[in-house]
Amino acid sequence: MRIAFLYIAEAYQCYHGAAIAIELARVPGVSVTSYFNDPETPHHLERVRAAYDAPPADYRRLHRSLPTRALQQLRMLGMFKDLVMRDNVAELDGYDAVFAVENTVAALRRLGARHPRLIYSPHGFGDRARGYIPRIATFDFVLLAGRKTARRMLEQGLVREGDHALTGSVKLDTASRIAETAPVAFAENRPIALYNAHKEPRLTSWQRFIEPMLAGFAKDERMNLIVAPHVKLFRRRSEAVRGRWRARSTGNVLVDPGSDRSVDMSYAAAADIYVGDVSSQVYEFLAVPRPCVFLNAHGIDWRDDPSFAHWHLGDVVDDPADLMAAIHAAPARHALYRDRQAAMAAESLGDTSPGAARRAAEAIVAFLAR
Repeated sequence: MRIAFLYIAEAYQCYHGAAIAIELARVPGVSVTSYFNDPETPHHLERVRAAYDAPPADYRRLHRSLPTRALQQLRMLGMFKDLVMRDNVAELDGYDAVFAVENTVAALRRLGARHPRLIYSPHGFGDRARGYIPRIATFDFVLLAGRKTARRMLEQGLVREGDHALTGSVKLDTASRIAETAPVAFAENRPIALYNAHKEPRLTSWQRFIEPMLAGFAKDERMNLIVAPHVKLFRRRSEAVRGRWRARSTGNVLVDPGSDRSVDMSYAAAADIYVGDVSSQVYEFLAVPRPCVFLNAHGIDWRDDPSFAHWHLGDVVDDPADLMAAIHAAPARHALYRDRQAAMAAESLGDTSPGAARRAAEAIVAFLAR
């Protein structure tokens, strides 16, 4: 049984799937090859491999034609995922299965891959509608963390009974093993707020809230702040730009525009309060219910919109002038949200006991043996 793990997008997605490859490679008669597009991917695959004490694995850079390479040099324009898949479809068509944590891999069918069964595991468990799009129905088998996602996908015809499995969150499983040996350190041991802004231009709180937030924590040092936006917010920015943001760190503020810790849940584990907008990472934080504050930077009418269900798990701030007061009030107000947080986290994350990657591997082997 030959299985290709296809990392067609940015390397941060490794934490959602690499552990499954490791568990599959331990099954007799199964061989696994990991293909990658982002050159930073092997570093992160190796971090996961070391955490699982696994033997060396087979990593291969995806072939890129000369036109694809030329376009990828234009960093601002993205990964050119469709072109890269087109360049590799003949090789991938030789596998029994192709596994991905990126739903764009459904394009392999359109591009001509007929032999492998396509297996998908979403790299998040959020509420936004973009996580429930028609192309998911292209996949032959889907691994999901919790009942919330399964229910919505079944209702929309994106998965079928018998062709999906609930396994729990592989990223939580992986993060618990990777946990940094050195804790997140500040000059003073104070409560920590984590600001996790999303990248989506029409939804992100970054442009409207980051400066008031930095100013607020500069004036009020009763708390520490970690600024760790979605890594794609700075992915296509120059190192000089990222360096300027890192340089804005102070004794009680850590600004991280993209590091290993910004993708492996180190900050979520260290923080006492979550401040964010629409990232599904809020559910990773709520594996242990804690205070949350949500930022509505675009005047969204969110209360009855299922894409913003997580905004019912903490106070919502519309005006940056109210930000610091809301953050300081969050611990005292947490009792209003704790039970709902626990219920929604359970629905989103599913089984949080150790072994999610093993459960996923077992489900894949059973499906392919049918």
